[in-house]
Order: sequence, then structure tokens, then C-alpha cells
Amino acid sequence: MKDFIVTPWEVSGDVDYTKLVEQFGIKLIDPNLMKTIEQISGSNHPFLQRRIFFAHRDLDWILNEYQQGNKFFLYTGRGPSGDIHIGHIMPWIFTKWLQDTFNVELWFQMTDDEKFYFKENLSLEETHQLSYENALDVIAVGFDPKKTFIFSNIELANTLYRHAARIAKKITFSMIRATFGLTESSNIGQIFYTSMQAVPAILKSLIEERNIPCLIPHAVDQDPHFRIARDVLPKLGYYKPASIQCIFLPGLKQQSKMSTTNGTDAIFSTDSAEEVRKKVGNAFTGGRGSAKEQKELGGTPDVCSVFKYFFMMFILDNEELLSVRNECLNGERLCGECKSILIEKIVKFLRHHQEKREKARSILDKYWISEKIDLKQLVNKK
Repeated sequence: MKDFIVTPWEVSGDVDYTKLVEQFGIKLIDPNLMKTIEQISGSNHPFLQRRIFFAHRDLDWILNEYQQGNKFFLYTGRGPSGDIHIGHIMPWIFTKWLQDTFNVELWFQMTDDEKFYFKENLSLEETHQLSYENALDVIAVGFDPKKTFIFSNIELANTLYRHAARIAKKITFSMIRATFGLTESSNIGQIFYTSMQAVPAILKSLIEERNIPCLIPHAVDQDPHFRIARDVLPKLGYYKPASIQCIFLPGLKQQSKMSTTNGTDAIFSTDSAEEVRKKVGNAFTGGRGSAKEQKELGGTPDVCSVFKYFFMMFILDNEELLSVRNECLNGERLCGECKSILIEKIVKFLRHHQEKREKARSILDKYWISEKIDLKQLVNKK
């Protein structure tokens, strides 16, 4: 297997998740933990059943706290560097399930400062404006407005910075260098930034003036930030945040992760039906060189980006998915048929999402919080 890279700012190569679990020191979600989730929630989300959300840190602890009446809150976020694609939406769908199932708050961080530090081609004004645009996609997923708080690091700086400063004092440059590979040539914003990403894990505790468990659902590339948070926050008297990690939705061109920077490789939330048809039509598949050869030898769905999209988002019925897989393996199904089905499913999904995204413009203020707001009064009011 070729070498792969997974950092909060770069994912490349064919990711070996078994190796990644070892490198990051995260734990696989085992059958016993799955059983506990099902006992508490009454069911397990397909993303859990299919190991799309596959690993965790202290998920067993936070579920035990929940069973004892110590309710947790959710925290996740988005680095606004461009348009939203369905690879971003996938973990938000699961986060919504967590919010609905456990009846908990979600604090959603827009890291507009981070993207300014790490993207040479983006100004601070651009990343901040993208925060608002990206928030529309978050709202379109259907989070409860009474339990969801979206904020920009830039706008909420007065609240966040004082706590980030306390966190930063516990973090050495050697820790940052070892965790992220940053060097003396990295700008000091990059070196400091992880302190800001740690703050939302204690925001609810700060508001309530007591320790409240935090669960962070996120793509596995963000784990290094939260490893540092887990090391530092107990030194300040707070719980370690728990986390649950998901794999990456692949790109259409046989890449390990769908990328915002490659327009032909990603399905964006604002894509038209024609754009979807063109992109999926050119997607990498596990098909043979000809229809005759495919019928004789069968396809290879395990390497097919179209089948991966069925598996991860667009065919959640297990029997239907198994039927598609077997028909492919037996040569009873050609790639054009699968592409047509996927196009139809994505277009339907996006049509519904885009309608809700447009409606979100008129209700953004129900979710968005900014400076000069007393967070305690806001939470009580909601």
C-alpha cells in the first residue's frame, strides 16, 4: 500500500485506517460499545453499523455518564475555505442523529481564523464571509434551532480568546511540532490556533459553571487537535472531551478524500443536476474494459467510487446494497446503470438540501451567535 498522509490540513494517498488507529492511538468501536449505544438509543445509525463512524476516544465513558444523568453536549465545526461538499455533510447527518437521539445541544465552531492562517489565497474577510455561507448548509441538515449554536471564531473572539490564552499557556511549541509537524517557518497563528479549537469543548462547562461532558463527532483528520485538548484541559480542571471519528467520503476520481479544491472530484451542495450528471458520469468505477468483459468476469465494487457512495450515503438499506454488490460481482449490472441510479439519488438529495439551504437565510439568526451576547442568557432564552 502506498504511503498516505492524514493531518488536519492535508489528506492524501490511500488511507489505511488500521494503521491510522495505531498512529493516532484511537480505539475502534467494538461490538460491546455498539450494543451499549443501541441499548441507550434504541437503534444504531447505519453509519455506525457500517463502521463509517469507526473509532473513538472515551465514548464508553461519556455514555456511562449519560446513563447516570450527567448529560453531555456536542461540539463540531467547519473550516470555511470554500463551498460545502457532501463529504462535509456526511458527518453532520450523524451529528444530527446524535442531537435528536440524546436530546443534546450542539456548539458549532466556524474556524475562519484557522483558514486565514493556513490558506495563502484567502483573506480574513473571505474566510469570515464563507462562515455565513457554510452555516446555511449546516442549518439545512435540520439541527434543532433551540439546541444549536453556530459561531465564528473571529466574531466570538472576546469570549473565546481569554480561555484560549489559558489553554495556550499549557501548550509548548515542542508539543505542536510533534503533533502537527509545524516548524520555525510556520506563522505563529498556525502554532497558536489549536488553543482556539480546544475552547468549545469547555464552553458549556463555562456557561453552567460546572463540568459537563463534551462529545466531538468529527472526521479522523481532526483528531490531533483534540489529542492536545485532552492533554491540556484536565490541567485546567475540565473533563477530557470524548470523540467519535469517521472515515472520509472518497473523491469521484479514486482519491482518498473528497476535496474542496478539485471541482470535478467533489459533489458540492450547490451543484446543479447537470453538474452532478457530468461529475458522476466521469467517476472512477470498478468496471471492466467492455460490457462483454464485465458480463463475463463481473465488476469489482470494492474499488468503485460509485459503489462507495452507495455504501456510505445513498443506499442505507442493507438488502438493497447487497443486491447491487452481488449483481456487480456476477456481471449482471453495468457501470452505466449504477451511475444513473447514483445521479438520481444525489440530485434528489441536493434538491431537498438546496431548498432547505435557501430557507436557512431567513432563520440564520436563530442559530448564529456573536459578540456582545451573554451566552448564559442566550442558552436560557432558547
